[in-house]
Amino acid sequence: MNLKGRDFLKLLDYTPEEIGYLLDLAARLKAKKKAGELHDVLRGKNVALIFEKTSTRTRCSFEVAAHDLGMGTTYLDPTGSQIGKKESIADTAQVLAGMFDGIEYRGYGQQIVEELARYSKVPVWNGLTNEFHPTQILADFLTLQEHFGHLRGLKFVYMGDARYNMGNSLMVGCAKMGLHFVACAPKAYWPEQALVDQCRAIAAGTGATIDFSEDTAAVAGADAVYTDVWVSMGEPEEVWAQRIHDLAPYQVNGELMAQAGPGAVFMHCLPAYHDHKTQVGRTMGEKFGRDAMEVTDQVFAGPQSVVFQEAENRMHTIKAVMAATLGAEL
Repeated sequence: MNLKGRDFLKLLDYTPEEIGYLLDLAARLKAKKKAGELHDVLRGKNVALIFEKTSTRTRCSFEVAAHDLGMGTTYLDPTGSQIGKKESIADTAQVLAGMFDGIEYRGYGQQIVEELARYSKVPVWNGLTNEFHPTQILADFLTLQEHFGHLRGLKFVYMGDARYNMGNSLMVGCAKMGLHFVACAPKAYWPEQALVDQCRAIAAGTGATIDFSEDTAAVAGADAVYTDVWVSMGEPEEVWAQRIHDLAPYQVNGELMAQAGPGAVFMHCLPAYHDHKTQVGRTMGEKFGRDAMEVTDQVFAGPQSVVFQEAENRMHTIKAVMAATLGAEL
């Protein structure tokens, strides 16, 4: 399958066959990495990494993946780029495309990464926007594939705020790959109806289902239970009280996991507020009298948790995206 020159902006742009190809390529690249086989087939190429929102996993994944493929990286943090400030997005795209072989963007509106891609002559990759987080979903699905041996037909339940990038992207991914997606949250926290309709149209051709519930009993029979932080990066501290009030009943804890399928796994894109060992977790936990937020430490650190396998798989799947879109021969 030839994906050379393609951007990777959202999973809606890719067919199930193309997504499956990227997952298979990631598995092959992971096997090479584990076996100590060099695969630096993109020596001489360089990529730019624009981070308007900082991240541990995304930055490390792109940098290590690029280095394994033989490429150089230039990291542009929130102070290192004038994108949209002193230089337009279109101008930035054309400047960087003249110097680099690929551009990663992690930041705010989806329209920014879409505009970068429109004016860039080299592939652009979405490391996260407010609306979509496609590289995370590839990591999640590789993890599920490793655990269950397949994706099609799995019941995937997302607990909590499903309005933004993670809820949107997981719903799209499940629709594309034939999983049964359920978002479990108050109705005000469900994705926009237009995207739901689009995903249901896709699901009609893949055997997937797209459902929503305000009742946590929806977790029954789940193969995967997923959650994310209740307050995202950049949101004001004032929203914590409302989110905790609305989403506390949807916390992933031992009781909830007991209602899932017997072989269910717990998933999280990280970071997670499962204890008081982070500044935010401690401050908000003490303020609101909570030991944990979206997931308890019992579940997070328990035998059903695959969160660190997911985190590692970010690197392998991002490597696959870069290798495929830059035309690496592997």
